[in-house]
Amino acid sequence: MNQSTAVETRPKVSRRKTKLTFVVQKHHTTRLHYDFRVEIGGLLKSWAIPKGPSMKAGEKRLAFLVEDHPLEYGKFYGIIPEGEYGAGLVEIWDKGTYKPTFDDGDPEKSLLKMMEKGDIKLTMNGNRLKGNFALFHLKNKEKDNQWMLVKKPDEFAIDDFNIESVPPLKTKELPQVENIKEGNPPEPFPDPLPSPMLAKLVTGVINNPAWIYEMKLDGYRILCSRKNGQTELVSRRGNTYTAKYGSILEDLDKIEENVILDGEVVVENSRGISDFQLLQNYGTTRKGNLKYYVFDILYLNGHNLMSFPLLKRKELLDFFFKKYDFKRVFKLEFQAGNGKELFKRLSDEGFEGIIAKDPDGVYHPGRRSELWLKIKSTMMQEAVICGFTDPQGGRKYFGSILLGLYENGKLRYIGNCGTGFNDASLRELNEKFSLYITDKSPFPNPPKLSWAKGKPTWLKPELVAKIKFMEWSNEGIMRAPVFMGLREDKNAVEVINETTESVENVRGKKSLQEDSNKEKNKTLTLSGKKVNVTNVTKVFWPAEGYTKGDLIQYYTEVSSYILPYLKDRPQSLNRHPNGIKGPNFYHKDMDVEQIPQWAKTIKLESKTNEDGIDYLICNDTATLIYMANLGCIEINPWHSRYKKPDNPDYVMLDLDPGNISFTDVVNTALVIKEICDETGIQCYCKTSGATGLHIYIPLGAAYDYEQSKTFAEILAGIAHKRLPSTTSIERPVSKRKDKVYIDFLQNRKGQTIAAPYSVRPRPFATVSAPLLWEEVNHQLRPEMFTIKNILQRLEKLGDLWRPVLGKDISVIKALKSIERLSD
Repeated sequence: MNQSTAVETRPKVSRRKTKLTFVVQKHHTTRLHYDFRVEIGGLLKSWAIPKGPSMKAGEKRLAFLVEDHPLEYGKFYGIIPEGEYGAGLVEIWDKGTYKPTFDDGDPEKSLLKMMEKGDIKLTMNGNRLKGNFALFHLKNKEKDNQWMLVKKPDEFAIDDFNIESVPPLKTKELPQVENIKEGNPPEPFPDPLPSPMLAKLVTGVINNPAWIYEMKLDGYRILCSRKNGQTELVSRRGNTYTAKYGSILEDLDKIEENVILDGEVVVENSRGISDFQLLQNYGTTRKGNLKYYVFDILYLNGHNLMSFPLLKRKELLDFFFKKYDFKRVFKLEFQAGNGKELFKRLSDEGFEGIIAKDPDGVYHPGRRSELWLKIKSTMMQEAVICGFTDPQGGRKYFGSILLGLYENGKLRYIGNCGTGFNDASLRELNEKFSLYITDKSPFPNPPKLSWAKGKPTWLKPELVAKIKFMEWSNEGIMRAPVFMGLREDKNAVEVINETTESVENVRGKKSLQEDSNKEKNKTLTLSGKKVNVTNVTKVFWPAEGYTKGDLIQYYTEVSSYILPYLKDRPQSLNRHPNGIKGPNFYHKDMDVEQIPQWAKTIKLESKTNEDGIDYLICNDTATLIYMANLGCIEINPWHSRYKKPDNPDYVMLDLDPGNISFTDVVNTALVIKEICDETGIQCYCKTSGATGLHIYIPLGAAYDYEQSKTFAEILAGIAHKRLPSTTSIERPVSKRKDKVYIDFLQNRKGQTIAAPYSVRPRPFATVSAPLLWEEVNHQLRPEMFTIKNILQRLEKLGDLWRPVLGKDISVIKALKSIERLSD
C-alpha cells in the first residue's frame, strides 16, 4: 500500500538504540491489507501484505515494499478521509519491539546490510507476532518491490493460523481522522448545525446482504453538539432541548472531543420499546427510561465526516463508544443483511419498524434520501392541528381535533381524532390551543362537519400531532386515528403525506431508465424537435447514485422555469462527460456542421479568435436537453443577450467564501440587502449551488458593462467597509483566503455564472436556488436545495427570480442615495 502522500518531509534520522519498534496496521481501503512496518535508520521501512503476516511455521506471505514512513505514523489509527490516498479505516493490529536475529553488535547497521542484500532475519516481540521471521526479496525485474515474509519454526510457531480471527489491539484513545493533504487546515465547527438527514418511507424491505438495518425508534430526532466543553441538544427545527434532557447531559458532558452526534431521544416502556406518548409526558410524569440512541457521527475534531461512507462513520462511532462509559447514551446497534427477518421479528415484538441504509452512502443534511429507507409496521402520520370541536358527554375542554396536511402548498382536511387523550393531555392541549385560535379556517375548502356539536374552533396551522391510524380511505381520510402526542420538533409546513413507494421503485426505477429493455440511448421529442440522448444510465454522482438520465429528467421538468433566464444569451458550456468525479472542459465555439440543424447559434466577435465565436443560444427545451446530453451539468449564460451584447440585464455580486464559515456569507448578504434597502434598491438573492450566494439587481439592459461593474464595485466597497474583518474585495486568493470575497468583477462582457435553477457539479446534485430574503439566515445551507426537491419548492413558491428580468433600477438615482449614505 503506497502511502507516500502521508509523508511530506523526512524526519531527522535518530541515533542508534538497542530496542527497535515495529507496527502492523490493518488497513480497510479499496482492498483490505496489512501494513508491516519496522524501524530501520530512524524511519519505518514498510511492506503492504495483502493476506497479512502468519504465525504458522513455513507459511509464506507476499509483501510489497512501499515508501518509508516517519516513526510517528506507526502510532496512527483512525480514518483517512474519502478522496485522499489510502482512504479508509486504519487499525493497529500489532505492535512491539524486534531485533535482527543475527546481530554483529550494531542492530541497525546489521539490518541495513540485510536490507541491501534482500534477506532480512528478524526476531519479533509483539502482542501477536513472536519469534523468528524471514523477509526476503524476490528477484523480479518487472516488479522489483516484491518480497516474501515467512514465519520460521520455533517455540512460538503454531499449527494453524487465521488472521481474520485475530482482532486488532484495543486502544484507549479515540482514533484520529487523518488529513493528508498538505496545507489543508481543519474545518471549522459547523454553525449552525446541519439539518438531519431523513429516510424515505417505502413498503417492503430491500433484502440486500450488504445493506445495514437498524431498529426504527419512536422519539425526537436530536443532534448533539459538543464544542469546547459545551453540550447542546438540537432538534430538526433547530430548537434546543439541552435543558429538557438534563439527565442525558451527565453522559455527554464527559466527551472531550469537539463532535456532532446524530441520534434519537426516546423513552422506553417496561418492555424496552420506545414510546412516543411516554416521551411527550416525561417532563411531568418521569415515567419510563429516558435514553439517547446515537447512530451517526458527523464531525470530529476539525473534520467534517459527512462525505465519508456510512460504514466508515459507523466504524468511527464504534471507537467513540469504546472510549466512554455512558449510562443513558447508547450506540444504536445494526446488522448487515437479513432485513426481512429483522423487520418481522421487531414487528412481532411491537416495535415500529426498521431503517435500511446503504453502507456506502454519504450523509445528506436536510434531505430525505433514498440511501436511507424506513419501513413501518404500523401506519403513522404527522398531521397539522387545524381546529377542534366542542366536547360532548362528560369530556372536558374539547371533543376532537381537526387534522390536515399540505398538498401543493395548501392544507387538505384528512379527518378528526378524538381518542388517545387523557385528562392531563386534554388540559395541556387546551391551554396550547388558546394561543392559536383564529376566526378563519386554515383550509381553503373547509370540511362539512355535520357530526360535530356546534361550530368548530379554528386554529392557526402551527401545531403538529403524531397520529397512529389503521388506513387511508378512498377519500384520503384517516381511519381509526389515535393521538400519540405533539411533534414539537417538526414544522407544520413540512407536513405532507409520506406516500409509500415500493422498494423496487425507490431503488431501481430512474425516470429515463424505466423501460424493460434498459436502453442506454434514446430519442426524445422536445419542442417539436428530435433530441438524441446517450448513456442515460451513466452515473454522474457516484455517492448519490444519480445518473445522466436523472440530470436530463430534471432539466426537462424545470425547463419552463429556467429558460426565461437563458433566452437569447450566449452559452459557455462546462462539460462533465463522466460526471462530477471526471475531468471537465469548457466549450464555447460550436461546430455548426456537427450540431443539430435546429440548434441556434450566433457568431460574436472575440479578442482571442479573429473569426469570432459561434455561441450556442438556448431558447427551448430541446437545446437545454442537448446541452445536458453533452455533459453540461451546470448552465452558464451571459449576463446580456446577443441582440444587446454590451448591456447586461442585471448587476450581480458573487459572495465567494474562503476558509470561513457560511454564516459569514449570510451576514455579508444581509449587509448588502441593508445597503440596498437604505438606498431604495430592489435586490434578489440565490444560492450559488456551491459554497456561496449570488445577489442580483435588475438593470433591464439600460446600462453597459462598465457602468454595471462600477456600480457593483461601489456596493462591494460599502459592504466591505461595514464588515472589514470578514470580507474582502481583493481578487488575489492569497489576500482573501480567510474572508468572504465580494466579487464585483463578474460584471464584465463574456463572464458567465450559474443560472437560477442550474444544477452544479457538486455532491448532492445541488441547485442554484432563488431565495426569499427571510430564508437568508443562519439556518441556510446551499446543500438544502437539490434536483430532488427544487421542483416541489417551485410548486409551492413559484418562480422567485422573475423580478430580476423586470423593471430596472435608476443607477443615477441609486448613486445619489449612496452618496448621501456615505456622507
